[in-house]
Amino acid sequence: MAQIDAFFQLMHELGASDLHLASGNQPMVRLRGAMERVKYKVLENDELKRILYEIAPEEKIKVFEETGDVDFAYEIPGLSRYRANFFNQKWGIAAVFRSIPTIIPTAEDLGLPPVILKLATLPKGLVLVTGPTGSGKSSTLAAIVDQANRTRRDHILTIEDPVEFVHHSQECLVNHRELGTHTKNFTAALRGALREDPDIIMVGEMRDLETIGLAIEAANTGHLVFGTLHTTSAAKTVDRIIEIFPANMQGQIRASLADGLRAVISQALFKRVDVKGRCAALEILLATSAVRNLIRESKTYQINTVIQTGRKFGMQSLDDALLEHIMAGRIDPNEAYNHCQDKGKFRQYLTQPPDDFTDV
Repeated sequence: MAQIDAFFQLMHELGASDLHLASGNQPMVRLRGAMERVKYKVLENDELKRILYEIAPEEKIKVFEETGDVDFAYEIPGLSRYRANFFNQKWGIAAVFRSIPTIIPTAEDLGLPPVILKLATLPKGLVLVTGPTGSGKSSTLAAIVDQANRTRRDHILTIEDPVEFVHHSQECLVNHRELGTHTKNFTAALRGALREDPDIIMVGEMRDLETIGLAIEAANTGHLVFGTLHTTSAAKTVDRIIEIFPANMQGQIRASLADGLRAVISQALFKRVDVKGRCAALEILLATSAVRNLIRESKTYQINTVIQTGRKFGMQSLDDALLEHIMAGRIDPNEAYNHCQDKGKFRQYLTQPPDDFTDV
């Protein structure tokens, strides 16, 4: 047993989502969204490097020593799987481990609206799950892919850095590809994917122009493509995709995205006040003909209005999701207020509404 496994056991017992190890500091865990110190000695660089290198594959150590950071997956059978990131900082080596359950969560486990599972039945198109780091994007995407794996008879290809949730082939054939181990980068993997007869492609992160362009191309050539972006709303997601391209290409990308987009799910995680744990608030945009026209005509500022009027299709704004959680007593109104769009709508739920100088 590796020395670091004791920390992972502690994570499991506490229900922590992340483990932080940094030279010059005590270990810390993220518990229900907040950082908590572990009662342990301050870790020095040489000791921490020895602990971390014990579980890292040799090729990943080489990459880390050449570049200063690296990602890979580590698993303790029967306990959990972990996404690991090593990086250098001022006082030496540091690492962050994100716990990934070995049992894939269902939509019911995550409290996802029924319309989310319908996305697993789409024949083709682009579905994006967005949000800041640690907002539960991977879990939502895993639940959708799992639904497809259990109900369709297709080829599912995932491209990740590293592989997080492991899907075992059920009705579908599932192949996982990991950057640095099975392929060079997202761009190379997506180019190869078009020759590998996939029906569904899951891209762990759409980081750059080439990856986004290839994902849109795949969605427009008969594939169902799932991907993630670090954006905070549906409208901002559309703008982000278009703006990453040079000005002379934006018209073409706007048209391609309008044709290929099927849905954008933008989410944030909140600490629950009724029970231990966290819950997600989701903004859901479905690419109706009205939404596609807005994208083509460069009127993405009107997308929020379409979301408000598209409830009958299953769309919902982030504010509506937050209000539902507040009325059900799941989250603190003060935390919801900090994340909502329409501050005026939420002030009535606060016992002491703050003075927000940014609203002046």
